[in-house]
Amino acid sequence: MNTFDDDTDATYLGEPPRRPPRGRPQRSGPRRAAGPTDGSSSVLRVAAFVVLGIVIVFGFVFWIGSCSGQSKQQDYASYIAAMQNLATKSASVGKVFGNELGSPGLTMQGFQSDLTRWAQQQQSDYVAAQRLRPPGPLQNAHQYALATFYLRQAALTNLANTLTIAKEKHEAPSLAGAQLASEAQHLSTSDDLWAQLYQQLATQVLKDQHVTGVIVPASQIVKNSAILSASQLAPFYQRLSSPSNGHTVTGLHGMRVASASAIQGGVTTALSETTTATVALGVGSGTVIEVMVENNGAFQEVRIPVTLTLKSKDHRLSPPVTKTISQIAPGTQVPVQFTDIQVPPSAFSQSAFLVVHVATVPGEKQHSDNVATYKVFLRLAKS
Repeated sequence: MNTFDDDTDATYLGEPPRRPPRGRPQRSGPRRAAGPTDGSSSVLRVAAFVVLGIVIVFGFVFWIGSCSGQSKQQDYASYIAAMQNLATKSASVGKVFGNELGSPGLTMQGFQSDLTRWAQQQQSDYVAAQRLRPPGPLQNAHQYALATFYLRQAALTNLANTLTIAKEKHEAPSLAGAQLASEAQHLSTSDDLWAQLYQQLATQVLKDQHVTGVIVPASQIVKNSAILSASQLAPFYQRLSSPSNGHTVTGLHGMRVASASAIQGGVTTALSETTTATVALGVGSGTVIEVMVENNGAFQEVRIPVTLTLKSKDHRLSPPVTKTISQIAPGTQVPVQFTDIQVPPSAFSQSAFLVVHVATVPGEKQHSDNVATYKVFLRLAKS
């Protein structure tokens, strides 16, 4: 009986032992559930990076837009600030110009010198404005600002030249006044040019560009166009061209008090130096004392003080009140009005005197009619 199996026998007989077949993995335990593969994980990572990139790009775009908006606002604001300075400086000439027209000590040579200096200032403003670099949409409007400065410079220069020619030709005041008024009209035109073209157009551009908090400046060189009329400039020229020797003024000069009246509740009562008129005064009375002052000389006079004082027989009842006539042409009258005259309670229900005094002017020889005294009876006005 054979007690050995086949393998034992084969080994024993020198045959090599048999090995299990290779390449057959041994399975142990149950199979796990399938999870995501390496390929799907890569897709998710790429998508995340794409989303992040989009967020960064949009954020950068918004940041650039914000910076661009701030830069735009600053460009417009800086330009307008520079124009504000030039506009104010240019217009300031108008105030000095008006004051000189009413200056009693003004001479032909002095005024011509000032006109030349003011023209040079306008030229300087023109050059400074040329050097500015306005934002693109404001380029057209900026040309009107340049035209304004140029027109003012030309007008002031021509005024000085007109005075020179008129003096050399010994022209009549009426003709010289008309010529001066024609040149002075260009100053008023420059104001219209600035307001109606530069200022309005620039304001609209700022609105269209959504620029806020920036205001286009005004620039008005002529505050009162009446002083540049021929009727005002003719006597002004006559005053400038009147002969003088040092501080001695020649020719006929004179001022006088022509008349006075009290205006109460729309009713006018003439005052008299011989008869007494009843005048209602007091706080809130609304009574106006109107004095007519006349230039009875042959030349324009300027800056003439007119003083009103309320007196009794023995003393002054109220402090003097003074008004000033800026200028008055020869042979004309101007009204001077006094309101809210201070009256002490003791002055009511008694007679008093309203004393009007017009200051004498250089060269005036007759002084008797510079003062007038009017008789009044004071009553307290009803409140």
